[in-house]
Order: sequence, then structure tokens, then C-alpha cells
Amino acid sequence: MDDKIAQVRRSYLSSELTEENVGNDPIAKFAEWMNTAVEAGIDEPNGMALATASADGVPAVRIVLLRGFDERGFVFYTNYESAKGQDLLANPRAAATFWWQPLERQVRISGRVEKVDREESEAYFQQRPRGHQVSAWASPQSRIVKSREELQERTNDVEALFPGEVPLPDFWGGYRILPEHVEFWQGRDNRLHDRFAFEKHQGEWTRARLAP
Repeated sequence: MDDKIAQVRRSYLSSELTEENVGNDPIAKFAEWMNTAVEAGIDEPNGMALATASADGVPAVRIVLLRGFDERGFVFYTNYESAKGQDLLANPRAAATFWWQPLERQVRISGRVEKVDREESEAYFQQRPRGHQVSAWASPQSRIVKSREELQERTNDVEALFPGEVPLPDFWGGYRILPEHVEFWQGRDNRLHDRFAFEKHQGEWTRARLAP
């Protein structure tokens, strides 16, 4: 284990998750834990397992990257016509889990999902490397392609179509999970882990300790 991660892990495993230090604001607590994961040097600390379900309740899960969060919710970006986009069109609810193994910490989030404003998607898209922008146009995400060569041909076509600035595709943008449930899990000795769940009711958060 990397010395930096080991040092941070020892520091945070030695302090339990209590009613006092978990606080009353799950977004603030998430920000604190995310900052710790970043400072610890954990690879892709913003990686999260995102679960969706189809109209008839068939679940699907995949890893995506969190690209922003605030009191409104947690944002990720994708092709709206992808499998996850079709799920969210039919059933606009999702759940996400962050797992920072070296710190023995997990956060679970669930709630309704909405598309972010077009201006917000535009601002994020223009920050992406050009190659990523081209791929967003070239990839018919989640659909069958004949070969790798077909993808390369589609990429070449997009490069030729947009020799300068690459515009945001109409079929690509962000989603925001509007959190209704947020749970914090801290690993402890003998599997007597600390768990706190926050539930949102009429705009206010309530908190409870859960048995591990």
C-alpha cells in the first residue's frame, strides 16, 4: 500500500464515525470524505457505481465518474441515447455508491434524476479534451457496432466534420441525482461498522444510525 494512503487510512480508521462528527448535512460530509480520498491519492476517487432500472424494473449497474456536486445533487455525463439514458427516460430514479477501499469508507446515494441545464452541459463539454469531444459524437453508445474499424471511421468522419471547435451534441449531456437518501459507512474492527443514513423529507434532512 502506498505510504501516503496508509498514513491517511490509519488516521481516519482511528477516529470513529459518531453522531457528533457525522454532522447534520450529508452534502458537507460527502465533500469532507471526497477531499480526504483525493488527498490520500486514491485512484479515481470520483468513480461511482451507478444503478438504474428499465421501465419493467430490470436493474443495470456500471461505473461512471462524478463530475460535480452541490446542495442540489450529484452530476454525471453521458449519451442520452445510451442504455442508462433509456433507463432514466423510462424510470428517472438512480442509486450510486462510492467505495474508497483504502479508507474503508462507502457512501450510498439514491433519489430522482433530472437532466442538467443545457448551459451547464455546454460548459462542461467545452472543458473536455478534443478527443473526448469527438468520441462523444462518434460513439453510438450501447448500440452494436460491426468492428473497431467502424468506430475509427466514425471518428475520422467527425474529425472532418468539425475541424475547429467541436459543438455539444444534442444527444449528450448531464444528469443530476437529486438525493433523497445518503448513507455513510465507516469500516471498524470486528465488522461492527459505523453506518449513518440521512433521509430527506419536505426539504429537510433527518439522520439515524444503522446497525452494520
